[in-house]
Amino acid sequence: MSFTPDARIDLDRYWSTIQRSAEIGQGREGGLARLTLTDSDREMRDQFVAWCEAAGLAVRVDEMGTIYGRREGTEPGLPPILIGSHLDTQINGGRFDGIAGVLAGLEVVRTLNDLGHVTKRPIVVVDWTNEEGARFSPPMIASGVFVGRYTADWAHALISDDGARFGDELERIGYKGEMPCGAAPGDVDAYFELHIEQGPILDAEKRQVGVVTGGYPSYGIRVRFDGETAHTGPTPMDLRHNALIAGARFLTAVDDIGWDFAVMDGKATGSRLAAWPNKPGILSETAQCVADVRHPDPITAKVMAEKMRRAAHEAGARAGCSVTIEDEWAWGGDIFDHGMVDAIRAEAVRQGWNWRDIEAQAGHDAYHMAMRFPSAMIFTPCKGGITHNNNESCTPGDLVAGVNMLLHVAVARADR
Repeated sequence: MSFTPDARIDLDRYWSTIQRSAEIGQGREGGLARLTLTDSDREMRDQFVAWCEAAGLAVRVDEMGTIYGRREGTEPGLPPILIGSHLDTQINGGRFDGIAGVLAGLEVVRTLNDLGHVTKRPIVVVDWTNEEGARFSPPMIASGVFVGRYTADWAHALISDDGARFGDELERIGYKGEMPCGAAPGDVDAYFELHIEQGPILDAEKRQVGVVTGGYPSYGIRVRFDGETAHTGPTPMDLRHNALIAGARFLTAVDDIGWDFAVMDGKATGSRLAAWPNKPGILSETAQCVADVRHPDPITAKVMAEKMRRAAHEAGARAGCSVTIEDEWAWGGDIFDHGMVDAIRAEAVRQGWNWRDIEAQAGHDAYHMAMRFPSAMIFTPCKGGITHNNNESCTPGDLVAGVNMLLHVAVARADR
């Protein structure tokens, strides 16, 4: 057999692989709570490595714990094609977010094995560490290190809410590899990522697949407010320095920003407030908040981001607390390789799928990869756009178009 224009993935095999993943790190009914670098993450990694090795892939792990399964090409010296996403989940996560993409890459190489086709360039299936940022903030850390946005030492020093250190947890679960995390421009030919849409558009329009043209420009921020403890009873209002209130005011202001720009699909989210001591009878000394804004128009997104920063300082001043912006991040825009996007669109047309162009609104490892390497994404529908929720749902029929398109565009790129 050989690779032909009518080649198709084994949908039953792909679906059974997703179902096996759904057994590891179960959370609420139907969902997953497979936070990065936990014991369940280790179990999933072990299973993924076993699948890669069974498919004949050479497996390597870098210093960030990212797993690479390499299928050699006829010209192994050429820069490889990477296909990836993530296997970690949110604390109330679904069974498809990220997972569908990693396992789609695995299914691509399994299909090539079935057909006996060896591509010219190597193909590498990637599981990026800590895409979600649910345990260690910010999100997309490992792909950020890979492209030089962060350093590995900085990432290894991150501390989670449970007091664990990123680097120590990598060692504990046995996935702190010796290979450096990173590549120079030209070391990767292209990066593909398949992902569920995480929005309602494809499902509502009964589309089978989305061609991702770019991402909403997005800005995130982590802010720390410092006050001082005091008794909630006798302490006069004008002498209070309640960090919890500063954090609450800030997050409420961020929500207001979202509503101010909602008419043109702007969004602003206060996603985290952690205070100490956070107990009855005492004012909180510290509070940490995480928030983000996003908008399809890049200039408007920048305006929203500036309003968010000002809101932090205004909230701190009103509560009598100092303000420290501990971290900021940004992604999105017209970042994907136009030639790759065109190829994905042409493949959707050739295979006869009901498709549409679409912008990504969530963060993805592809955003970081696009900073340095030609990259593109494919979206598949998910029921009602429900995601980061145990009720996240897809059917094999929701995924079949995207995975078959991924197969053909990745092979076409690899055989150049």
